Amino acid sequence: MEHLLVKLKMEEIEIYLDAAKELMDKAISHAKSELTKVRAGKAMPSMLDGLLVEYYGTPTPINQVASITTPDARTIFVKPWERSIISDVEKAIINSDLGLNPQNDGENIIINVPTLTEERRIQLVKQSKTITEEGKVSIRNARKEANDDLKKLLKDGAAEDNIRAAEDKVQSLTDVYTKKLDDLLEHKEKEIMTV
Repeated sequence: MEHLLVKLKMEEIEIYLDAAKELMDKAISHAKSELTKVRAGKAMPSMLDGLLVEYYGTPTPINQVASITTPDARTIFVKPWERSIISDVEKAIINSDLGLNPQNDGENIIINVPTLTEERRIQLVKQSKTITEEGKVSIRNARKEANDDLKKLLKDGAAEDNIRAAEDKVQSLTDVYTKKLDDLLEHKEKEIMTV
């Protein structure tokens, strides 16, 4: 019976470790997706991700109502699938906080992506740091949640050595995922500051 209890506690520890790892993975994925939206001076279709267009009264993601391509490093080409919504697409781009100035030729929207000023680059680096810091907060929250769950297990009679080993694993997971965020930020900073 005692052996079975120990086995169950070990399985519970593994469940908490897996849950922490899953939350940390989500934090990394979210940070990656947010960082792709930060403009690095080069035209990319992902710059318009998250942009909603009024489509028959329903806010709809722009990539569901138009094709978005980049014929060169300075131009984004948006071709709405229905000509009737071209002004709605243009309005969504103008009203976004992207600072882009779309040109409408009646069938397509052409967006010339301006080169970034030094001041704007510094703002974008700050924005990127904020995104990665939010990711780190999520990772620390996952660590805290896992450690709280492990402390409850200790009160429920789990072996202290097993709990301590699990807490060490949680900390090493935290360190690994924090390093991943630092690497993402470093890469994004290079991308932004490269003229």
